[in-house]
Amino acid sequence: MRVACLAGLAVALLSSSVVAAPSAQEASAIPANVVANAEALRDKALKGSGAYEILASLTTEIGPRLAGSDAEHRAAAWGVARLKAMGFTHVHTETFKVPGWTRGEERAEVVSPFPQRLLVTALGGTVPTPVDGIEGDVVIFRTFDALLAAPVGSLTGKIAVVTQPMPRTQDGTGYGANYRIRGLGAYEAAKRGAVAYLLRSLATGDRRDPHTGMMTYLPDPAGAPATPHIPAAALSVTDAEQLERMVALGKPVRLHLTLTPTIRENATAETVIGEIAGREKPDEIVLIGGHLDSWDLGTGAIDDGSGVAITTATAGLIASLPQHPRRTIRVAMFGAEEIGKAAQAYLEAHKTEQAAHIIASESDFGAEPIYAVELPANVFASAYGRALAHVVAPLSVTVTPNSVKDGGADLEALQGVPLAALAQDGTHYFDLHHTADDTLDKVSPASLDKAVASWVAFTYLAADTDTDFRSIAAGDPAAKPARR
Repeated sequence: MRVACLAGLAVALLSSSVVAAPSAQEASAIPANVVANAEALRDKALKGSGAYEILASLTTEIGPRLAGSDAEHRAAAWGVARLKAMGFTHVHTETFKVPGWTRGEERAEVVSPFPQRLLVTALGGTVPTPVDGIEGDVVIFRTFDALLAAPVGSLTGKIAVVTQPMPRTQDGTGYGANYRIRGLGAYEAAKRGAVAYLLRSLATGDRRDPHTGMMTYLPDPAGAPATPHIPAAALSVTDAEQLERMVALGKPVRLHLTLTPTIRENATAETVIGEIAGREKPDEIVLIGGHLDSWDLGTGAIDDGSGVAITTATAGLIASLPQHPRRTIRVAMFGAEEIGKAAQAYLEAHKTEQAAHIIASESDFGAEPIYAVELPANVFASAYGRALAHVVAPLSVTVTPNSVKDGGADLEALQGVPLAALAQDGTHYFDLHHTADDTLDKVSPASLDKAVASWVAFTYLAADTDTDFRSIAAGDPAAKPARR
């Protein structure tokens, strides 16, 4: 899971807290039968959406699904079979090239003056250490900015360790703000001469499980000396604190690190697509989805099997109506989100139909209920926005007046497509994210059903009205956002 742009959501919620949910009469610009159908779908989801069964099947029958791996290909086949069994049409996979990174051995040991093993996990994309490992004295940086302030050459032969903690937040802004520590840390440490890089996991909580995730080796500016690619790993939160205490005692702390990942440059990943065809406007698409790939330490239950299950169950409930909505609902089980390859792959496969995408949103923040919805600019005050606010109000969900900034990492390459964000409670999400503890037992079926209840209202109302999100967002006074 990647949080691309979550800043401002808390402000939006504060702003929206003074806006009363509209009555049924105020929502009546949307036809009454459409609002009633949305309410019925909401209530049906709360009684049992089927999302947990989908998630249990994925995590049990497939398990972890590293991008480009055989397991991810089995997951794609699982997705195709699942969508066909649920009555989706145009079910297919879209294959694209990815680097097939595979985790090997990972071990970190303090060799002096306090010999003991530390728990680490290799970061996705890291190069390996030499076969016999790499050794160096530890230099602790309490913040990433402190590392950036270190002079070039000051870390020659050292192992750089950044121990900056990540704050716990409901909306994930702590992760977004600290992402560079993991993503860019090895590159910056290598520029200063370090032979390896460790960070305190981007995590909350006190479990002794390190959190993995993707990192990047940046290209050097033209004419600049080449920056070596050095191995990189994440320490568990408790072991990062242990290392801090050792260094604070004033003696040089020497650490031995062994990482043995491998990479296949021409691996492939797959995005699975299925549709509920619109009855009147099948060429107009409401796109929803989650990402099918996961990291390999757990079984990817919250990141992002839950998102796949929530959006698949959402479309499945809508398909159970006596007639389909007017527009097509497309569900995408994106491949290779964790390594940042899915968004461009989807754009390349669907470049000619960008204008046909009416609105899009991705579920990729766990299994907890929705607490807020952000819509494209100006849509909050439209008939659609008011109808949605009416339908989700019994779920204690707020439709905020602030326009959406980010619809999900797999949608960031879309061109001109209106986006929405259904915000989930992420207070404890980063206790489990990218760890061996990301497993099915952490998911509440009732919470999943409640999330689907919000998603099904959002999706159905978008698919069964004429709402022109582009025109509303552009402030077009001639837009007719609710006409049937």
